[in-house]
Amino acid sequence: MRDVVRESASAGRMVVWEESARDGAQAKTLMPGSFRVRLACAQGAVFGADGPRHVVFAAGFPAVCAEEFEAVRQVAVEAEGRVSVAAVCRATPADVRQAVASARGTVHARVMAVVPASEAMARVMVHQGAREALAQGADLVKAARDLDDAVAIDVCLADASRAEHGLMGDAAGEFTALGAGTVILADTVGRQLPVEAAEMFAGVRAAAGPEAVLGSHLHNDLGLGLANTLEALRAGVRVVSASWLGLAERSGMVATEQVLFLLAHAPERAARLLGLPGDGSGLWWRAPDLTRLPALAAMVSEQTGVPLTVTTPVVGSGVGTISTGTPFVDPELFQPYDPRALLGIEPSIVLTQLASARVVTAVAARLGHRLDAAGARAATAWVKRQAFRAGRAVVDEHAFAAYLDGAAHVEVHP
Repeated sequence: MRDVVRESASAGRMVVWEESARDGAQAKTLMPGSFRVRLACAQGAVFGADGPRHVVFAAGFPAVCAEEFEAVRQVAVEAEGRVSVAAVCRATPADVRQAVASARGTVHARVMAVVPASEAMARVMVHQGAREALAQGADLVKAARDLDDAVAIDVCLADASRAEHGLMGDAAGEFTALGAGTVILADTVGRQLPVEAAEMFAGVRAAAGPEAVLGSHLHNDLGLGLANTLEALRAGVRVVSASWLGLAERSGMVATEQVLFLLAHAPERAARLLGLPGDGSGLWWRAPDLTRLPALAAMVSEQTGVPLTVTTPVVGSGVGTISTGTPFVDPELFQPYDPRALLGIEPSIVLTQLASARVVTAVAARLGHRLDAAGARAATAWVKRQAFRAGRAVVDEHAFAAYLDGAAHVEVHP
């Protein structure tokens, strides 16, 4: 069996392990099978024909119920060849058999078994110690390979952030020797600081040996999911779990759109950030088409009901907007990147209580009105009063147009 994910990571290329359909369900969202297929195909298209080499789409947890099994199977069949599809399961023989059944017979199929790595998590999940749980994980890797050697088997080490590095490294080496594709270290409760994440990935990698391909699955409970993921990348990890809009249990995890944008929008900076030689192009077989990110994020937001806010990085409603005077004069000075060139987001001017006369005059011109100096002063004062009167910062442009239609000092032009 050819494992394109393992090949990619071993060659230093990025692989995004997409969790919005699976871990995202623990954020109290539900994606029907048809939407999961749509999302998987759209995410694969970000990388064109190289979608399966850059995206593992965690389609779901087949053991949840019959409907979940069917949703996972639908993604495996209908998104075949667009991404690598994974079914996720507990570390039991019955769950592994079920997960393999949900994905088998499709190209690039994968199964990920979740194995507890810390003493506390092992006692809760499998009523054993960590060493015994990891030994059982090795048995499951072998069993999965025996079930269907065309389905790749991955292992996720739950609660890795509280587990012994050497023990996990030894287990990762054994899993790999038995045929595991990747071994993913999970900060299941989002407790790590960046320095701790760096120590964990470096320690486990050293103990696991050069053949093991490690991945990250880092939650955001302390707001450090992205920072910790960068530490994993600096340690040589190239399989990174992420989720659209950060959807995952509790406070979520690192957001897919943020990881992709950070690593691809300025390749030379990404190379310096990760300590890589060259211009950073070696991270990709095919660099992601970043202009697809806003539409994908909006699609997930609409399906799940999770809003894109004005402060959501990369894909939020505030990206590319100007509402005050100085940024209006020199927009490039007040933006970290060009949203039109990189994301396809057209800059827009928004009326708020902070608007200057320049901003108000520009919006009026867009609406077909030319303001003289007196008209600009009067319109600016009206905008500020309207914002405070309504108790909302953004002033409705229809109301502003109605004001302009009846105002003095205004010249209407086509």
